[in-house]
Amino acid sequence: MGLAEAASGADPAAGLRAARELRELADRLEALQVSNARRQGWSWQEIAFFLGVSKQAVHKKHASRSE
Repeated sequence: MGLAEAASGADPAAGLRAARELRELADRLEALQVSNARRQGWSWQEIAFFLGVSKQAVHKKHASRSE
C-alpha cells in the first residue's frame, strides 16, 4: 500500500503511520531547504516568510543545524 493510499484509507493504523511518515519527511525536507537557503545567504526573516512562521521560530528550530 502506498503512502497516499494509506493516508486516505479507512484503516486508522495505516493512516496514522502514514501521517507520521509524512510529518517526518516534511521535517527532513524543511531542514534540507533551510540549510540550502542559509548557505545561499538567506536571512532568517526570508526563510520564515516562506515557511509561514516567525523569524524567532525558524531560528530556534534550525539555527544549531545550519551554522
